[in-house]
Amino acid sequence: MRRNFKPVDVLSIVFISFMAAATLFAMPRLPHGGGLIARYTALMAALVIISRYAGRHDAPAWTRTLHAFLPVVLVPILFNSMGDLIPWIRQRYFDDLLISIDYSLFGGHHPTVLLERLIHPLLTTLMQFAYISYYPMALVLGVVLFMKNKETAFDEAVFGIMLCFYLSYLGYLLFPAVGPRFTLAHLQTRDLAASPLVVAIQDTLNALENTKTDAFPSGHTAVALLTLYYAWKFRERVLVALLIAAVTGLIFSTVYLRYHYVIDILAGIALTALTVYVAPPLMALLSRAAGHPRDQLHHSS
Repeated sequence: MRRNFKPVDVLSIVFISFMAAATLFAMPRLPHGGGLIARYTALMAALVIISRYAGRHDAPAWTRTLHAFLPVVLVPILFNSMGDLIPWIRQRYFDDLLISIDYSLFGGHHPTVLLERLIHPLLTTLMQFAYISYYPMALVLGVVLFMKNKETAFDEAVFGIMLCFYLSYLGYLLFPAVGPRFTLAHLQTRDLAASPLVVAIQDTLNALENTKTDAFPSGHTAVALLTLYYAWKFRERVLVALLIAAVTGLIFSTVYLRYHYVIDILAGIALTALTVYVAPPLMALLSRAAGHPRDQLHHSS
């Protein structure tokens, strides 16, 4: 893995290899094991081929753009693959533990039940749009940095965000939990007063997301905060102003809409801090492994 690979490519190769190894280990219990191995093999092959071709001196510009934004394809495929793996290899879910932590933190109350007093159709609609702002958020940051030719900043932000995604996936594997919308539904005394539009959005998300055990940690919280951090670090002031409002609403929406426990949010914040701390030295290490002897973090674009 030398020369044409970026540190984020090496990171992705390592994670895909880990997922393939976990699949092979659990193959006797997996009804979709063969499909998962085929999926990981195809992802690995595509990543290697695109990375090597885009790194050639005579490669057209569009291949470099494809290479730069390849994580946009990797993230949803790898995330959904967890749904074909986790339920078959993890016999225990951790919702009871997470519920008990929240219950203790809030003095014998469930946060989603407490928030029922705030329910209003307009607030529910606003929170649903805040929640789905997560999906384009990191991509918008990447496009802004890419269009401004901030190559070093782009590579650092993409590496950190992908590391955060992969660490959150490990969290789902180690501590699978489905979240309060399923486990605490019997305690809720009011529905969310969702409009047909909001119901359609929720149904679409539910259909598209194959992985349901993704409550802990809150990847929405971690990736959103990390996106805000990189926008601030690289002085994208307009984007920072927009993200502050979006991220604040997004974090509140995860509990209001009953997707997450509060402890998931706290774990997501901790994951952001961990990623900020770990990403620079890990990127430098993988940069050397990929055949780039210079520390990219110490050179501006």
